[in-house]
Amino acid sequence: HWKYKGGGQTSVPEDWLERIREILEDPDQYREDKTDEFKLSIYNKEIFVFTPKGDLKKFPEGATVLDFAFEVHSDVGSACVGARVNGKNVPIRHVMNNGDRVEVITSRSQKPKQDWLNFVVTSRARSKIKLALKEEMLAEADNGKEILRRRFRNWKIEFEDRNVNKLLRHYKLKTAPDLYYRVATDRIDVLEIKDVMLGKFEPAAREKEYENLEEAVDKFITPGIKQEDFLLIDKNLDKVNYRLAKCCNPIYGDEIFGFVTIGTGITIHRVNCPNAGQMISRYGYRVVKAQWSDQETKIYLPATIRITGIDDLGIISRISDVVSRDLKVNMRSISIDSGDGMFEGTITLFVKDTGHLDVLIRQISKIKGVLSVQRLEL
Repeated sequence: HWKYKGGGQTSVPEDWLERIREILEDPDQYREDKTDEFKLSIYNKEIFVFTPKGDLKKFPEGATVLDFAFEVHSDVGSACVGARVNGKNVPIRHVMNNGDRVEVITSRSQKPKQDWLNFVVTSRARSKIKLALKEEMLAEADNGKEILRRRFRNWKIEFEDRNVNKLLRHYKLKTAPDLYYRVATDRIDVLEIKDVMLGKFEPAAREKEYENLEEAVDKFITPGIKQEDFLLIDKNLDKVNYRLAKCCNPIYGDEIFGFVTIGTGITIHRVNCPNAGQMISRYGYRVVKAQWSDQETKIYLPATIRITGIDDLGIISRISDVVSRDLKVNMRSISIDSGDGMFEGTITLFVKDTGHLDVLIRQISKIKGVLSVQRLEL
């Protein structure tokens, strides 16, 4: 309001006004940010880097190009896929050094990810990433709310606070958006919600199912393996009735667990599968320990990697050559999108184990024009 009335004609910096707006919108986050800044100022040294125009910016030691991007502008940080540091292409995790000249590379298809919080060090970057993730969660929650509203209408149940609160108590959730978000991302079974609302969800039935599953596990386990031992997963499909989960595509070397269902056997998931938390916390009685066998001859399993980089002429051909010709790896599928001089895509290929996949990722990362390569976490 002050700016609109003429204050904007003064020399007050635009970013100062933006920071004041952030503080007013989320004062708790501001207090957390100031605490982080105080800790950094005590324990960390500072570095100075240059923008492409020669402007000097100050960062704590250990700051990455992603921190730099968010310092330039929140929209730049959210769309950052890498940077050119002293004329060399680097990924967003690259740690800056004193005197570096940094030019941010962005893509319209990029958006903030949860793992970004693991390597940014400035409070501004952390707060912007958290805000973007929260906004994404709320957008998903709106979709989940609409899904639940339509289902309630089909079930002839009133979509009102009383019924929503009943579900919050049942699933031990704090807020309605938490519930809607889990519905939208399939972390809560909508049919189970129907049973809860109609009073058909009986804990006794779960106990009976538990007894049946114990019998099922005994039947599925390889003969000779004790119950307290691990379920051994190998290529002898006749020993154990199992299948590999499509939600996380486990391969040899991944830490895994089995999830038992009557009729379909055991589904093998990675321990960091997006659905693992829900399955272990809510259906712990269905979970069995599992590990890969130590057999010499391993089967090849599919894994998907995401690649981003500069859309130079022939870059896709160079990637295909490294995968197929140099590394002798078979590809199942490849999908590439490009725009604004950048490309982003996924490749599904067959690998022996996690070590084989790591070698593949390192080799692709060395290709000129490739900015980042990582295993796709669905």
